[in-house]
Amino acid sequence: MEFIKKFFKKKVLTIGGGSGQYALLSGLRDLEQIEITTIVSMADSGGSTGRLRDELGILPPGDVLKCILALSPHRDIARTIFLKRFTGDRRLQGHNAGNMLLTMLSRYTGSFPSGVQALAEILDTHGNILPVTVDRATLVAELTDGSRIYGETAIDIPRGTQREKIRDVFLVPHHSDTISVYPPVIDRIRNADTIIIGPGDLFTSIIPSLIVPGVKEALRKTKAKILYVISIMTKFGETHQFSGRDFVKTLDEAIGRKVDGIIYNTGRPDNKLLARYRAQKAEFVEIDNQDGWWDERNVHESDLLETSGGIVRHDSQKLAALINNIIFQNNV
Repeated sequence: MEFIKKFFKKKVLTIGGGSGQYALLSGLRDLEQIEITTIVSMADSGGSTGRLRDELGILPPGDVLKCILALSPHRDIARTIFLKRFTGDRRLQGHNAGNMLLTMLSRYTGSFPSGVQALAEILDTHGNILPVTVDRATLVAELTDGSRIYGETAIDIPRGTQREKIRDVFLVPHHSDTISVYPPVIDRIRNADTIIIGPGDLFTSIIPSLIVPGVKEALRKTKAKILYVISIMTKFGETHQFSGRDFVKTLDEAIGRKVDGIIYNTGRPDNKLLARYRAQKAEFVEIDNQDGWWDERNVHESDLLETSGGIVRHDSQKLAALINNIIFQNNV
């Protein structure tokens, strides 16, 4: 019976990074009828992750660590231990235990993917976690005025109150002329039943994976249905004043095809919380149902809102339940 269950599991692949992937994977982990693979962006350059990348020449561990924790049955206690930051030793200050362990495992095994697999084994992770590339690179954003911003962190956290919109993003390799996709990524895209893109920051968590050579081509050829989870709030410097339509159009252009289904949160934060986000130039993402552009789109609308701690995010369980319903009712 266990063999039959495993044989008929749906192969679900996710693409993204940051806290959005953590929320998504935390919910998907508990669905018994799916086999999860997550493809993680290697563009992160901030905090402990950025320091380890620059000082030791490794791939950024931060987003991968979040995915490992999300897919672990020991998630709660593991988060407490592995996200704890060092305060004593001068060189260790600011680093967390998980990033340091993943770094050491990667150096000892001789490759970043092997280090990821080793840490996943320690935490009994349910699923496969793959870096989109094993080549080091810097994310660059070109703005509408022709200026460029270097590094995921600089793009993610704009300085000042004004900035031109992002026109394009690309990757600059560190030690070669090109960047190559990690080969197992292509195989997983080819064999997936459903691909879920997002939730996450469009230009710093999602598109950096899509622009690695070979990924977009694989997504255009795959027989898998592609779902896109639209962000709940816009983000100044990235998606300022974006509507739901803008998010979808930008993603369609990035992968060179229309996504098959769109997941949209209808739960609106209260006015007090919206005012706090508005002070950061962030707005609730709207979909205009009267716009005929949506007529040919399969939009799955539901209240997916979670606001504990004063932070707007997708509720892991609600999101997973909706995705489960979409997949197994063939309603993509």
